[in-house]
Amino acid sequence: MKYKTRYFCFFTATALFHLASNFAHPVTPTIIQELGLPDYMFGLMLAVMMIANFAFSPFWASINLTISSRQSLLICCLGYALVQLGFAYATTQAEILLVRLLAGVFLGGVFVSLLTYVVNTARPEDQGKYLTYSATLLSVFGAFGYLVGGVVGEFSIRAAFLLQAAVLCLAGLLFRFGCESDSQQKKFSLRELAANANPLDAFRSGKYFMNTGFALLFLVNVLINLGNTGFDQVFNYYLKAQLGLTSSYNGIIKAVVGFVSFFCNMTLCLWILRKTELKKSLVVLVSVCALAAVGTVLPAPIGVFLAWGIGLYAAYSVCVPILQDMVANRAEPSLKNPVMGFFNASKSLGCIVGSLLAGFLYEISAKLPFVCIALAYGLSIAAAVGYLLHCKREA
Repeated sequence: MKYKTRYFCFFTATALFHLASNFAHPVTPTIIQELGLPDYMFGLMLAVMMIANFAFSPFWASINLTISSRQSLLICCLGYALVQLGFAYATTQAEILLVRLLAGVFLGGVFVSLLTYVVNTARPEDQGKYLTYSATLLSVFGAFGYLVGGVVGEFSIRAAFLLQAAVLCLAGLLFRFGCESDSQQKKFSLRELAANANPLDAFRSGKYFMNTGFALLFLVNVLINLGNTGFDQVFNYYLKAQLGLTSSYNGIIKAVVGFVSFFCNMTLCLWILRKTELKKSLVVLVSVCALAAVGTVLPAPIGVFLAWGIGLYAAYSVCVPILQDMVANRAEPSLKNPVMGFFNASKSLGCIVGSLLAGFLYEISAKLPFVCIALAYGLSIAAAVGYLLHCKREA
């Protein structure tokens, strides 16, 4: 197949994956309440999943040096589908946390492999554009996945999981047979592969490329993902527990988020990549995130609260491809796989902290997580400004 045809298959499979991976999210608050689980479970469940994601990101980055990214994507999509079937029939807190842990292992593989495939196979002039497309698909089809899962969940919660597993399998097959091989054919012993599963391996691999510039970019990545994950978790549960909205309403709101994010990524984000100095644009974008986060803290009618929330989602969706492109362009070609593995691990670290804070702070006050989220985005401004000043000193 031709280069563009391969990427059409890749983006189609990516869209299917992001669509399916979000089918369960709008029904999760209902599961928590129907099983009589404590409120903090909405944050703890995601934190457990992201801990596994964080732990295994470097492992999958190493695996992708031995087998192709498309093979890893097939394995991880099928594994994630199987685990989600387990989630559908889990009835205790321990069972749910176990399947969430296993889901994180496979999700880590998917997200690392999506990045390494683009970094390894895209032409230099296409890399930034294709990373933007990938991030846009996450925002847009993730939002529509909420809508589909929310509507299906109104009729049957388990049906949402069964549909999810089927679409994940389809995505995995399309990755495997539609994408080109990018295997570097490196050989590792079982002992070396086992060592790479160390949860701290990402930090250990950082010694080969870490410098002040990377450290500041990864700090921005941690903070914006802390804010986004914390907001996403508390926002979903807040709509159900505090405002009494059903899963279908949650899905509709996320569909609106998808439209707005798609428009922003296809216009504003591409313009930023082509026409602006990215390090300056990043400061502006995280400042917009911080402003929207502060807006969700202030007392306001539900319509205004939702508008601030949608604005926050949209601003974050533009930040992601900009930051990915900045990190990828800073990495040396021979180190791009471990750098992108570190990038995904730092994202997971932010997600872990964000989800835990959202869950446990919600137990104290329903509005307290929103305050913490605004603070995280505020700190991301400081990190982005620090990177800008560092680049000026480097010049």
